[in-house]
Order: sequence, then C-alpha cells, then structure tokens
Amino acid sequence: MLDFDVVVIGGGHAGVEAANAASRLGLSTLMLAVNLDTIGAMPCNPAVGGPGKSHLVKEIDALGGVMGIAADATYLQMRMLNSSRGPAVQSLRAQSDKREYSAWMKCFMESLPNVTLRQGMVKSLLVENGKVCGVELAFGDRIKAKAVVLCAGTFLEGTIWIGKETMPAGRAGEFPAVGLSAMLKSMGFKMPRLKTGTPPRIDGRTIDYTNLPEVPGDDSLQFFSFLDNRPVLSQVACHQTRTTEKTHELIRDNLHESPMYSGMIDAKGPRYCPSIEDKIVRFADKDSHSLFLEPEGRSTYEVYLQGCSTSLPVHIQHGIVHSLPGLENAVMVRPAYAVEYDYLPAVQFDHTLMMIDLPGFFAAGQMLGTSGYEEAAAQGIVAGINAAQYVLGKEPFILPRSSSYTGTLIDDLVSKEMSEPYRMMTSRSEYRLLLRQDNADQRLTPLGRQIGMVDDHRWSLFERKQEGMRDERKRLKETRVHPSEAWDDALLACDEKLKQALTLEEILRRPRVPYTLIEQMVPAKGDGAFEWPLEIETEVKYEGYIARQKHQVEQAERLDGVKMPVDLDYLSVDNLSKEAREKLQRIRPETLGQAARIGGVSPADVSVLMIIMEARRRSRRGGKIHSAEAAALG
Repeated sequence: MLDFDVVVIGGGHAGVEAANAASRLGLSTLMLAVNLDTIGAMPCNPAVGGPGKSHLVKEIDALGGVMGIAADATYLQMRMLNSSRGPAVQSLRAQSDKREYSAWMKCFMESLPNVTLRQGMVKSLLVENGKVCGVELAFGDRIKAKAVVLCAGTFLEGTIWIGKETMPAGRAGEFPAVGLSAMLKSMGFKMPRLKTGTPPRIDGRTIDYTNLPEVPGDDSLQFFSFLDNRPVLSQVACHQTRTTEKTHELIRDNLHESPMYSGMIDAKGPRYCPSIEDKIVRFADKDSHSLFLEPEGRSTYEVYLQGCSTSLPVHIQHGIVHSLPGLENAVMVRPAYAVEYDYLPAVQFDHTLMMIDLPGFFAAGQMLGTSGYEEAAAQGIVAGINAAQYVLGKEPFILPRSSSYTGTLIDDLVSKEMSEPYRMMTSRSEYRLLLRQDNADQRLTPLGRQIGMVDDHRWSLFERKQEGMRDERKRLKETRVHPSEAWDDALLACDEKLKQALTLEEILRRPRVPYTLIEQMVPAKGDGAFEWPLEIETEVKYEGYIARQKHQVEQAERLDGVKMPVDLDYLSVDNLSKEAREKLQRIRPETLGQAARIGGVSPADVSVLMIIMEARRRSRRGGKIHSAEAAALG
C-alpha cells in the first residue's frame, strides 16, 4: 500500500495550492486528479483577479503560493480596475491564456520535490478510530495518508444541463466523481447541491469587430506576484458587445426551456455571476446588458463570451449569439451549460478547514460553497498548510479577519450558513483600508516565513522592500522645503500652493498632490525612481484612517481572544433568542468573536454569551455567580 503524509484530491486551483503548501513544508504529498492534463485548468472565465479577488491572489503569493506567479507568466492583458477610486478597492485583473496557464501549472507541480501526481478517482475515505487514515480509489487501490485534503470542485456527483438534456459530468468532457458523496453522507455530513454555469465559446474569426468597443490592457504594467521575475508580454485586446431587444425577447419567450426556470434544477447559483436568463428576469427594466469578448489564448481562435452564462438549449443559444452586435454571423464552437454538484457546507469545518467531526480531513474550494478560482486557491493554501501542521503536530495556521481577505473568506464560510455560492468582494471586509492588495506582503509574508512557506529569495526581496519603505518614509518626514517659484509651478496643476516651509510628507498628505510630483521635485537617492510609490502615498495620505481601523481591529481581536467552551449546550440557554440558540448549537463557534458574526446572533445574544463566560470564569475561581449571570445561564 502506498503511504504519504498528505493526499490532495483534485488538481484544480485549490488542489494546486494545497499540494504546493504541503510540499513546501516538507511533507510527502500525493495529488490525485481525474485528469492529469487539466491541472490548474480554467473551465470558465480565462482570467485571474478583479475586485476582491486580486487581493486574494496577492495574499496567496505573499504566503508563498503559486497562483500569482502563474498569472504573471501567462497573461494576455493586465488591467487595474477601479484605478480612479481609492486604494482599498483598486483591483488588478489578468486576462489569461488558459492553455498556457494550465500547462505552466502542470510543469510547476511536476517540479516540486515532494509531490507525486497520479490520475485516479477517490471512491471513499479510509477512517480508523474516528480519524482519516487514507483513501480508496475507484479501482480498488488503497493509499495511506495522515491527512487528506478534498478539493473536488464541481465533480462530486456533477451533472451538466443544456436545456432539458442532462449528463453526468464534473465539467464538459470529464466524468464526475461518484461514490465519495454517498460515503460522506453515510457518515452524517450534510451535502446539499449548488449550481454554476459557463457561457458559449465563439470562433473569433467569425466575429465582426469593426464597430465593437476595444478594451485594451494597461500601458503601465502591474503584476500579481511580489517576486522579481516578471515577463513583459505583448497584450491582446478584449472587446465589448451588448444584448439587444431581440436577445431579450428570445430569452423571455423560451424561459420554459431553461432547467432553472422550469423547476428541473432547484440548486442555487452564484448571485454575483448570474446567467443571462437571470439578468433578463431580475433586471427587466434594463434595455441592454454589457457582454465582453475575451480571447482564450494566443494559440486558439476561441473567444469567451463573458456575461452570457446560460443553460438554454443549443438552438436557442445560437439565436442569442446571432442577436448580438458583431456576432450576427458568428460560429459557436462550444455551447454554454450549467453544472449542478454536491458540496459540503463549510459550517461543518473549523478555521483550519479541517472537518470538526473528522480529524485529518480537510477541504477547500468550490465544493465548500464558493465561486471562483481565487477563492478556491486561497482556501487551498490554508488547507494545505494546516494539513501539514496537523501531520507535524504543530500549531494550526489561522488567519483572522483583520489580517486578510483570506481570513475574511474562511471566517464567513465557517461562521455563516450559505445558501448560494460565495464570491469575494471588497465589501465583505470591514477593514478594507488595512487589507489593500499592495500591502499583502507586509501583512502576510512574515507569517509565511515563520511557518516555512517563504523561501530565502522571497524573504530577501521582502526585506529589501521594507528597508526601502522605511528609508523613504524617513526622507519624507525629515526633508523640509521652502516656498519657491518652482514649487508654485509644480503645484499649480494640483490647485495647491506652498505658503510656508513644509516637510515632503506634509505636502504629500494633501489629497490632490501625487507622489510622482514629490519625486519629480526632490528625487529619492539611488538609481531610478522609487519602486513602491502607491504604497508610500497610501500610507501617508490615509494615515489617520489607517490608525482608526487598527483601533477597530484591536477591539475585534479582544472578542476573538475569548474562547467559547466546547461543552456549552446553547439550546439550554433560555435568554438567547431561538434563532441564536439553534445556529450556535449547529455551528459551535470557536470564539466569542465568531459567535458575534453568525447571522441571526444579535448584540443582545452576544451580551448573554459574555455574561455566561464571566460566570464560568468566576465559577472556576470559586467566586459567586450574580443573579443576572444565573438568569443568563437559565
């Protein structure tokens, strides 16, 4: 029987990060995939990043993950979204060459010293004494493992829908994972179903781009990885088209053909990535919806019709495509479809992404109820790290909400009962100004170094940046300039004027003065321009707001520092609301802070919990329990 420290089930974005993490921490790791030719595949949108998602990619990279490096190596174009808005919501997005991305990932995984790749389907988990001890494959092979990380994506009992036609599949052309769901259900775990979908692919040679607006990449390139190996590639433009009244009429007339609207699918899909049918029904007042034509690679003519996900029959899809400007004569080479699949609600897991009632069993990705490559990868790196920590007998690796979007994502998943796929957005975090994409390395690279994820090269680059930031901040604080004609001319474009001697930091603190002006007037010493202008400008301009958010973090961390007793029977606490009792008993929060974030738990309920905790503390010390505390205890 083969024997590994960690087995990772699945070769998608979560599986890649989980296997990479376990390998980096020195553990023998087996990655099992249904198809080894689709490692790191992009079955839907060939893109990485976007609002909220780019923050996750940067955080993965800061911890020693791989997604950002792969995206930088295989981009078709790079764009900074929300560039005219504040730094908290600016988001990098890469249009990726999906074939190159997957090929790059396959080569990378094959290069890892502790990773073995094997094609195979897991039928069941091996369990001894209430702990996972390995897996059994569909054809009978048994593999021992001290920890298992399940990253099955949409493959658990996956079913594809096109109109009323259906077939078993994890995604088009790949058979689903059969058997594992039944085994997990037999152990008492809840496994409802979710759905997602993908749009049609078009032969780009048959599209008339003449009158379609072009969406180019940025002239000034930015990258996801904090590493220094950043290839400069020629960029490929995307284009925009729009739905027409003919499109809307065709969809409205055929809603009965949609498996969602005919009741054949009752699983919920992602709210923030709706199908074209959903858009027409939910936003009936809109005359038109934007769609984007995104090339899938340099070596293919296939174009992804972003925003046109559907499960309508193929003949109706042809009509929809031909109703769009520029696509009147377009040829559809792959139809759109919906996929329905089993998932494990994440409230059955703790913050390490280990199942509460099955030690050694971790999970990550879409089958934990999320939507998107980036969300999957962020969970994957945390699950992989914690699987390694579990095997090594070390402290679990838990990222609090205040540290990262990754921590926010996991806290939301394990604390709140989701009824639809979860998508990360900047609005999910209450600490957006602290958790910018540009400072992900400052927040997380020291943590990655501490546990062994960050190698010497990445660490030396990080230390160099930290030293450069400190030196530049010191220069801005100490360099004082006086009013002059040169400064008046420079500040004129900013509608500002230097009336008295000020430090460079005081000038930069003015809202309309960019760092580029400071550098132009008083250049930093050394060769070339200062390398991290956005970071230094944000630190200076938003210093007061950042300090305020840090104070909020300190308050929240006090609640997160209070551990909830594992033996507390919430159902017996009469002073809690009925909804709070039920949800607390079901989710069993690890800390008071997590309890406070559970939907349905009110501030009054939190007060009751605080009274209970204080009563227990006094009881342990032999003190008296006051009447209010006794009432809270029921």
